[in-house]
Amino acid sequence: MGSIRDAALRVTSVLESLGIAYALGGSYASSVHGVARATQDLDIIAAISSAHVPRFVAALEHDCYVEAEMIRNALTEGRSFNVIDFATGFKIDIFPVNAHQLGLQQIRRRRLAESSVLGQPPATLPVISAEDTLLVKLRWYRDGGQASERQWNDVRNIAVVQGDRLDLEYLDEWSRELGVHDLLAALLAETKKGGVPDHHA
Repeated sequence: MGSIRDAALRVTSVLESLGIAYALGGSYASSVHGVARATQDLDIIAAISSAHVPRFVAALEHDCYVEAEMIRNALTEGRSFNVIDFATGFKIDIFPVNAHQLGLQQIRRRRLAESSVLGQPPATLPVISAEDTLLVKLRWYRDGGQASERQWNDVRNIAVVQGDRLDLEYLDEWSRELGVHDLLAALLAETKKGGVPDHHA
């Protein structure tokens, strides 16, 4: 029986072997930059193209549910597709760079980070920046009707933990581009009032 860590490393090692630039986002990134929490899936932003599809599928099809046609359709339509590990049922959502306005920025601004979020021993993988994690999660929060307490806890924890290290100029520019500048302003105002990381999110 494999582990979530094994499933994630299986997919990321294939991306690396094919020379596909990628970075981990979602709750993995918010755990790295804020407060760690368990995750039931994994989000990856990847510079994958149609030319990569045959080798990508061939490398994973014996261990994972992965469909070439589904991937090609996702690439054409600018949306995510998923890979499901047979041994664990763990789902990995892969977002092509054209699936989000910040796609290329997330790849360019990624950095290597060591984390045990996926299990022990810790894995060192590329992760999107704290700023990009905030922006993407604020957009998800808005798209979800601003009702997800978990998403807001994630961004609040990142803002508190990162503090003065955040690039506010970058956040200001891209929050306006993504239509979440008001949410960013509310977040920064809330955390400046002495908010503390929520370890129970």
